[in-house]
Amino acid sequence: MGTIATMNRRNFLNLSVLSPFVASNLFGLDGLVETDDLFVAKEDIFIQKEDWETFLKLRNRLRRLKRYIGFGNFNIVSVNSALFYARNYSQIGKFTQKELILFEELFYEDPAKYGFYGEKTCFNINTKISKKDVKKIPYTGHYLFRGTPLNDYTRLRRDIGKTITLTSGVRGVIKQMSLYLDKIYKTKGNISLASHSIAPPAYTYHSISDFDVGRKGWGYKNFTASFARTEEFRKLRKLNYIDMRYTINNKDGVRYEPWHVKVI
Repeated sequence: MGTIATMNRRNFLNLSVLSPFVASNLFGLDGLVETDDLFVAKEDIFIQKEDWETFLKLRNRLRRLKRYIGFGNFNIVSVNSALFYARNYSQIGKFTQKELILFEELFYEDPAKYGFYGEKTCFNINTKISKKDVKKIPYTGHYLFRGTPLNDYTRLRRDIGKTITLTSGVRGVIKQMSLYLDKIYKTKGNISLASHSIAPPAYTYHSISDFDVGRKGWGYKNFTASFARTEEFRKLRKLNYIDMRYTINNKDGVRYEPWHVKVI
């Protein structure tokens, strides 16, 4: 993998000097075998023990950011804005150099080594979502992109009924990174396993179009295969103006997500 010198650090970190960072130090590539200059995974890739403390600090700092700016704002806050809030508000605290390197590595790394084969949707870590391009959906805390995504949600609510609701909409880099770190934490540092359950930060369609729906009052069950057994899902599958992004045995290597609406 080499270093991350090609990642346009100056724009992201605003630091004058950074020492080279070798990805193998973070991701534990001793779990790979080398053949003809290519590395092939022989087991899942984990965050190394010596980097676990940095991982936890980054995850907790993002959680403090969410508490400070609010759930809705956290969905669309940009990286540059997050860095500003962290520098200026002690309730969050400034990101450390190690945290920023970890953040950058997880954003720019090719997730194919983890078994995730989806298309890249966000190419710049500083990508900003403009509020004029999105609309906040009442009583959900989530946003949808104006145009086709918003129109599709409006139509499916009309076609299915008020028992279906938006459970996740627009996600900026910060929001997707936070979800990704949470999933890695739940898998005890197993990046490969986490990448099977959630798209890495630069690869989520939530950053450009897609959204999740669920049955009102179902809570976390809406993010399980149980949603596929609901009447809402049955009606959802009959609509010809949307599709399902992650079907069973999909080519992206992501688990089955019946709740994830593909905007077409």
